Amino acid sequence: MSTFVADHSARLYAIAAAALSLIAYYVDGLPTGLILALAAAILGTGEAVQRSEDRKTHHALLREPPHVPKG
Repeated sequence: MSTFVADHSARLYAIAAAALSLIAYYVDGLPTGLILALAAAILGTGEAVQRSEDRKTHHALLREPPHVPKG
């Protein structure tokens, strides 16, 4: 399960951010404090996702490119 989350962290973040936006818009009576706290949590999660994606990119740049035979 953790490899799934690590492999698809940006997609899962996008789903969570979209769901939060839809819930905040369509559910009446939610306290403003709750919405602001969830928005802050989403921003913090986005930072973690960005760092994870940057780490994957850094590791990919350090790898030797695959050999492609000329044909």
